[in-house]
Amino acid sequence: MDGDRVEIDGGIMEGGGQILRVSTALSCVLGLPLRVRRIRAGRSQPGLRPQHLCGLEVVRDLCDGKLNGGEIGSTEITFTPGKIKGGTHIADTKTAGSVCLLMQVAMPCVLFAASPSELHLKGGTNAEMAPQIDYTVMVFKPIVEKFNFTFNCDIKRRGYYPQGGGEVVVQMSPVKELSPINLTERGTVTKIYGRAFVAGALPIKLAKDMSAAAVRCIRREIRDLYINIQPVREPDDQAVGTGSGIIIVAETSTGCLLAGSSLGKRGKNADKVGIEAAEMLLQNLKHGGTVDDSLQDQLIIFMALAKGVSRVKSGPITLHTQTAIHFAEQLTKAKFTVTKSEEEDPSNDTYIIECQGMGMINPNL
Repeated sequence: MDGDRVEIDGGIMEGGGQILRVSTALSCVLGLPLRVRRIRAGRSQPGLRPQHLCGLEVVRDLCDGKLNGGEIGSTEITFTPGKIKGGTHIADTKTAGSVCLLMQVAMPCVLFAASPSELHLKGGTNAEMAPQIDYTVMVFKPIVEKFNFTFNCDIKRRGYYPQGGGEVVVQMSPVKELSPINLTERGTVTKIYGRAFVAGALPIKLAKDMSAAAVRCIRREIRDLYINIQPVREPDDQAVGTGSGIIIVAETSTGCLLAGSSLGKRGKNADKVGIEAAEMLLQNLKHGGTVDDSLQDQLIIFMALAKGVSRVKSGPITLHTQTAIHFAEQLTKAKFTVTKSEEEDPSNDTYIIECQGMGMINPNL
């Protein structure tokens, strides 16, 4: 069996947890035994952190697989997948590790399961270095559903750094195959909306300050659009710990969604949080692509599995996206090409990511 294992070097390119997520999800879907060495070699604390281990364990449980080397700090694992069965699964990082990153690794697997799945994911809902749950619901969900599947994401409780304690329930039915997507027309921005939130010991005034600062910043570039960023205080029974942050979404005439977000932390001025998110949004709007920097790499695995040719127009290709493409090509028969987009406006730095998907057919349905 070991002769047939796919060997993955977890230390190249982005060198982080994403390599683990993409390769174990594809290993599970394709039924390919896997060995990953040099896990997170590029990080200050190499090896598995609680959140990565939790992601591996949920994939193992989804398919009755075998996982060796699954300990905190481990820099090498082997994984042998079984049949993906669906059903109810609980994954708990027991830290503020991101539930959204757990969702990233589990979602491709449950799409090719034998029956519907319900995932109870516990940890941080609004964590640094990961998409916020609001981003997942407001941007990722409507776009990724263009691959011809749907899912329900119910935020039961929010959890913040350092203790986590949030819970999200994801319900999803399997599909026979994924359709390709074509996201190449940006259109014009038609509305801008979002939410600035506080939870725990923080006053609503902070949320109002974040929102106001973000609106002022966007107004300097975009004058004629109504901007609706709601200040919200999370109900105490639906939030664990103290946290704050903001997400702002721009919607275009062709249905594209691009976002900017930022998290508050102790000693960080509320205006600064709002301005950071606004500047990120404006940056994402400036390049002329149809997806923002955070969504770019999250679409790669679905493009690789889909049947037919997917095309996405993006801004400059991030290292996360290059890494996802590298490992998707290594594990599937999908072929990606990235070409500079021929723009009428030469100041636009845009690219077309094209993928001839492998056309994965669900063997369990």
